[in-house]
Amino acid sequence: MTGSRQRKGNPKNDEFYTPKFIFDALNLHFDVDVASPEHNSTNVPATIKHTKLQDGLMQDWQGLIWMNPPFSKAEPWVNKFIEHGNGIALLPTSKAKWFSKIWLTAKGILLLPSNFKFDKPDDFRSDIFMPTVLCAFGDVANAALKQSNLGMVR
Repeated sequence: MTGSRQRKGNPKNDEFYTPKFIFDALNLHFDVDVASPEHNSTNVPATIKHTKLQDGLMQDWQGLIWMNPPFSKAEPWVNKFIEHGNGIALLPTSKAKWFSKIWLTAKGILLLPSNFKFDKPDDFRSDIFMPTVLCAFGDVANAALKQSNLGMVR
């Protein structure tokens, strides 16, 4: 979204889309985007996109997963993601128990730059007040994170 306008994020709105450069760097095609916005107007290269209407939490997850869940209710998404064990999740850092759990179980974690901005549905770019990370589960996802040149993977 070159030339997009910028503003601070609205904490009451969970519509924060992953910018295209993340997917370009990962160079992966995902089987399922489990938390896609209703209009599917995102950059996520996925065969299947579950919107709010399909309720991605209630679906069977198959294959390589992309997950950028509602940050206001991340815990059930994180728990299912860990259980599935194959994919990449974009998450905020948090003092919550779910973040400790993903920190300890993810095969790879990459801290995104402090100036990272999300795409918004209204053509704005927006940050959030906490750092964000990419968490990888599975060999394919972890290899993609390492080769991405987005930052150092632990």
